[in-house]
Formats: sequence, structure tokens, C-alpha cells
Amino acid sequence: MGRKKRDMGRAAAVRRARNTERWSDEADVIVLGFGAAGASVAIEAACNDADVLLLERFSGGGGTSALSTGQIYLGGGTPIQQKCGFEDSPDEMYAYLIASCGPGEDEAKIRLFCDESVEHFHWLVEQGVPFKESFYGDGSYTPTDDCLSYSGSELAHPYREIARPAPRGHTVQQDGIEAGAMLMNRLVAATESAGVRIQLDTLCETLILDDDNRVVGVVAKCEREERCYRALGGVVLCTGGFINNPQMVRRHAPWLARCRYRLATDGDDGRGIRMGMGAGGDAIRMDAGSVVLPFTVPKILIKGILVNRRGMRFIQEDLYQTTVGEAALLREGGEVFLIVDEETFERPFAPTEIAAVGETVAELESELGFPAGSLQNTVATYNEHALRGQDPIFNKAPDYVTPLVHPPFAALDFTAENAWYSVFTLGGLHTLPTGQVLTPDEEPIQGLYAAGRTTSGLAAQGYSSGLSIADGTFFGRKAGRHAALAAAAIRRQQR
Repeated sequence: MGRKKRDMGRAAAVRRARNTERWSDEADVIVLGFGAAGASVAIEAACNDADVLLLERFSGGGGTSALSTGQIYLGGGTPIQQKCGFEDSPDEMYAYLIASCGPGEDEAKIRLFCDESVEHFHWLVEQGVPFKESFYGDGSYTPTDDCLSYSGSELAHPYREIARPAPRGHTVQQDGIEAGAMLMNRLVAATESAGVRIQLDTLCETLILDDDNRVVGVVAKCEREERCYRALGGVVLCTGGFINNPQMVRRHAPWLARCRYRLATDGDDGRGIRMGMGAGGDAIRMDAGSVVLPFTVPKILIKGILVNRRGMRFIQEDLYQTTVGEAALLREGGEVFLIVDEETFERPFAPTEIAAVGETVAELESELGFPAGSLQNTVATYNEHALRGQDPIFNKAPDYVTPLVHPPFAALDFTAENAWYSVFTLGGLHTLPTGQVLTPDEEPIQGLYAAGRTTSGLAAQGYSSGLSIADGTFFGRKAGRHAALAAAAIRRQQR
């Protein structure tokens, strides 16, 4: 009989230290993964006098961070915000994130992140990450080399009433390359300068535990052979999310499987999460994901109205594209259309097909196969209030409220099967702000840390662009420092 195939959606197996015959290498802190989170862990641990070994499965650093827009969510009064004339404070930033990052928002992490966000900005600059003192406007992608932008729903209801709006998306200034690649170029260089030992083409698969269930090392494959690496202070998992693991997606977040474009590399296969679960770690909010529905470029399209298959509006169109994407996919089954008229239509980016055109709303309704009268009633109600610049049902900002009265009318196809829904996972290992991985009983697992998308971080739903890199680099530093101090304490005990 053939060997039974491993279930790549479940917790990974572990190995006992007593069964490890030989250690290939050892370090105070071992970091798995060389994206923005792993680099930040390694730099901070090395700066706290730890001997750091960084193991990366591919042939160079970068990970999904290098493929990103290079936007980092920072606030509380950064120098860029001040230079561009925007007031912000840790309390206003906290109020917005608490309101937008639920359900199940981690108040302790959000509070710490907001209080120390300005300090983290300065740390990034110290690592050589460049930012231009300029304001772009709205959006998660800035086609110029400008820095600051609104990258969430800060200007939309109800958030604009909950917290004073401020732009907090800080995009890395690029120099002929994409901003995410520039970010990783600088963090890789800083990691090397910190004296971190970097070993590439090394695939880690199994954590090693001692008889007290402390994580003391990792098993990896390198040059086609198995090797064991011992960690004195701890192992830090920074291996990304799990959007590229079909079994995990089906098990935990099946609603994301319909989306065609995954914002990830092949390394986002859930390996680190599974390893942490095998060691007793709790994985939480595993159904959460960021769903980007890019319908807001050009911005005139926000003046249209989004409707479901029943011809009814379901959300305000000026909310950030991730919030709209989540609602469209989760609540409406990905069956949504943007209704525009001659005055509000422009070709969207990313390219989207026109589902139907009509000289009247009734014709458009018929072409779409909507229930008789449904779209006509929706548009008539919207137009009645829009004539006064109002949207009392969903409270879209007045700047985007205009009657749809200029034929022809069109429906842009934003269904999940045809539009460019872009997704990545947000659930992962449950950690303290120090990066320590917790059991289901909320007890720290000794010697085990995690950072970045391997963890359940700042956001569940309501994602604001830039939170992933901010989360990974900020709490990666906390994990690196704690693991380094743990190694130092063990060394003192051994003397």
C-alpha cells in the first residue's frame, strides 16, 4: 500500500529534542522567513546582542512584501504627516483602528501600535527606508513617488465621525523599481549590516520541542538533506499567510476561494501556521481575509451606485475598496454591479467588463435580469435625495453624491467570476504583543514566536492598506527583542 498523503490543512507534526541525534547549527534566535517581518525580527534581535540565524526557503529575501505596493500604515503625528499639514494623534489613530479592524479586534496590539507608531517610522528611516515629504491623495497605490495617502475609510461614514480623519498610508519612495521591492532592498541590506547569518534555499518543516514542550529548534531541508538547527532563545515564524494552501482555504476561509487573484507568493502556503499549531499554538480569526475590489480608480466611479443581484444598494460607495470587497463577496455572494450614467462613466482600473447598457434604467434592469422594478426603485430613491446632495440611507460623502440621470446607463460587472477581486488571508497564530505564540488557554509557548501574516495581527476585516507591512515590521521587532532577551537570560542561568 502507498504512503498516506499528508493533510496540508492541519497542524504539522513535531519532533522531540531527545530524538535529534545531531545539530547542524545553533543560534540564540532562529527566524523563519525573509520578508519584511522576518527582516525586522532579525535586525532587532541582532541589535540586542543575539546571534541570529535567518532561514529562507527561496534563493533571496523579499517574500510577498517585495511584491506589495510598499505602503505602510503609520500615524499618530509622523514627520510626513506634519510636513504635509495633517494633524494626527495616537488616540485618533486608535479610535479609527478600533472601529475598523473588527470583529474581534486586538485592543492591546492596536493601542501599543498607535502609541509607538511615530517611533517605528523613525526606526524604518534608520534602516534606510526612504519616504518623500509629500501628499498624494487617496489610494493604496500611488503611481508617483509621493508618500502620504488615505489608505482606508477614514473619510467615510461612520469613521469620519468616530475619529478625526488623517492620511496614514506611507508609501516607500521608489527609485525606478516598485515601492515594495525598494522596501525589501533596504531591509535586506539592514539585515546583512546587523550581522545576521542568512541561509537561503532552506525549507523548514518541523519544530523541535524538548520534554517540557519548549520549542528549541527546527528541522529543515537544505541541499536535499535533512538538517536540525537549535535555538537557545526561540524560533520566530515569519512565513506568511495561507492563501496559497487550497486545503487550508477550504477548511478555514472557503469564501476566499472564489477570488481569482491572490496577493501572495508561493511561500504563503500556511506552513508556519501549521508548524505553530503542531506545537500547541492557537490559530484564530482564520476565516478573515482582505478582499480588494478595485472599483475606485478613477474616483468619478464612486459617484455611481453598487447594487446586488436584486437591484438593491447594499453599501456606501466611498468606503475603502477592501471594506466594499468584503461586503460584496461575503454578504452578496460576489454578485454585484456598479451602476453609472454617461456623466459618471470612465473605464475603470483594473479593467472591468460592461455587463449591460440601456437608454433607460428600465432597459438596464431588464438586460441584467433583475426583478421587475427593483433597479428603477433603487435609482429613483437615490436620485431623489441626490438632487439635494444627500444620501440618508448609506451616508455617502456629499462630494460623491450626484443624480444618475444622463443616458445611456451602464452596469459594470463586479461579480467574483469576472472582476479582479484580490485577496490574502488575515487569520493566523494568536500572539501577545511580544510575539509569543499562545495556546488555546492563552498561555505562552516557551521558545515560540511569530510575526507578520503568520499571525492574527491588527486587522480582521475592515482592512486598511499598509496594515500588513506595518503589523509585520512593528511586532516583528517586538518578537526579535523578546527572543533575544530570552536567550540572554538562559545564558546567564547557564553560567
